Amino acid sequence: MNNINNNNYIYPAKMLLPNKNISLNKWAVVACDQFTSQKEYWYQLEKLIYDSPSTLNLIFPEAFLEDEINNKERIDKINQTMKEYLNNNIFYETNPCMILIKRTMKSNKSILGLVCAIDLEQYSFNPTKNIKIKATEETVLERIPPRLKIRSNALIELPHVILLMNDEKEKILQNLYINKEQYNKIYDFKLNMDGGYLEGYKIDDCNEIINKLMNLSKNSSFQFVVGDGNHSLATAKTHWDNIKQSLKEEQLINNPARYSLVEIESIYDDGLSFDAIHRVIFNAQNDFISGLKKICLGIHHSSFFKADLGWNDYPICDDPIETIKILQNYIDTYIKNHSNVYVDYIHGRDSVEEICKNNKNAIGILFPILPKNQLFPMIEKYNILPRKTFSMGQSIEKRYYLEAKRIK
Repeated sequence: MNNINNNNYIYPAKMLLPNKNISLNKWAVVACDQFTSQKEYWYQLEKLIYDSPSTLNLIFPEAFLEDEINNKERIDKINQTMKEYLNNNIFYETNPCMILIKRTMKSNKSILGLVCAIDLEQYSFNPTKNIKIKATEETVLERIPPRLKIRSNALIELPHVILLMNDEKEKILQNLYINKEQYNKIYDFKLNMDGGYLEGYKIDDCNEIINKLMNLSKNSSFQFVVGDGNHSLATAKTHWDNIKQSLKEEQLINNPARYSLVEIESIYDDGLSFDAIHRVIFNAQNDFISGLKKICLGIHHSSFFKADLGWNDYPICDDPIETIKILQNYIDTYIKNHSNVYVDYIHGRDSVEEICKNNKNAIGILFPILPKNQLFPMIEKYNILPRKTFSMGQSIEKRYYLEAKRIK
């Protein structure tokens, strides 16, 4: 990392981008933590990509994490492909820069983002730590080791982490996009699998942008929160904390593993929607439903679905965070007492119903939506939110991998 300023924690980065002869439509794929109970999505994607260079060959879709007994074989193949892509000129490396992106969804709504690097020393997933970049949700520590296996020997990272900023007055990204003609457009293409369109503008002179970002909420205890990719960023942080123990002081600043690529978005972007993350519980018995009804407090109504019962309403409390806590605690306790029961986290009511219809032993629960204008106040109030409290858009709208950065 060049031009380190000890007062900053946001930087331009040397990014790895696919060379001009690479099909971007086949190169960019959706985040690995999507469609975890819909493997057919990934099978269709594999068929589409076939033998083309693609970020699909550089990631481990989490839909297959539990199935593959020998994860090491697939991880080794990913690491080998990273090496081959670097050696065979699949990538070219930019000068230190940021990339302004505009993502237009199938629904025609659009959202702006800024791809840049952050210093992991100013991020923590510890909810009690006073730090500038905060996790929004509880980190499930058990989810870090399998991700760490992938990252430990990886040569590069591909980010799907999104940071949110509270810039109601500054409108930093909107102003950059208004002046986009002064930047070099480096891509503009259709994403696969109904992902919409993506355009990107390379920004070389980033000093003014950094100053504006650093001045956001400077009187607050934190400036940015992790909107997506909580566990991926927690893994990057853990990896950095592990390797820095063996580094000399002069090596700490410029080690590439210290800096992680993220996309920054504004919580006030009209294209940014907050959606609920629903739960599907597998192998639960009838006592699960009866127990669910007993914890209901009778103020706010939501629904659960089972193939032989259809949709059923249940009452729960009015505060969305308290509702999520109550339901998640109930699910966690039930799973702890029933070893064959497990839960998956699903985007969209239709997907919940489809999964339950295809799995007769599944029960789907609809969770409440956290209004996005309540996110920063809720972080101030609760310090940390329950895991999987909200989703920024549906699965098909999640970030696609395109840019990469060396971490070794």
